[in-house]
Amino acid sequence: MTRGNAPRKISHIGIAVQNLEASIKWYQDVLGLPFEGIETVESEHVRVAFFTIGESRIELLEPTSEESAIAKFLARHGEGIHHIAFEVNGLTERLQQLSEKGVRLIHDKPKRGAHQMNIAFLHPKSTGGVLMELCEPVKSEEKE
Repeated sequence: MTRGNAPRKISHIGIAVQNLEASIKWYQDVLGLPFEGIETVESEHVRVAFFTIGESRIELLEPTSEESAIAKFLARHGEGIHHIAFEVNGLTERLQQLSEKGVRLIHDKPKRGAHQMNIAFLHPKSTGGVLMELCEPVKSEEKE
């Protein structure tokens, strides 16, 4: 990729948690971050809570099923940073470019995520051990 199509910004940092309500209280009451709300992402089997910090967000992820990637992450690693998400333009094309460069993709096509975003994950084996998410705001014609 060239610098001209580099990620626009850090969209959010995803943090896996066991108890969403307890974690919300900590981020809101102790850190004082503005709370945006909770969403359920059925396709990923998670409930997520977002907090604003500058131009980015903190995303807390709680599994809703033992089959979710977050439940498996918590079982292996406990609570903590799960992924970093970069906002991009042209997500579909970006995935194609990355695949052509040999980057291992978890999702080869965008899927709907939280916060009206299309998302796709890059495998940590191709990114220096960091799970990376690429996200792009849903276009108005795609909104439900």
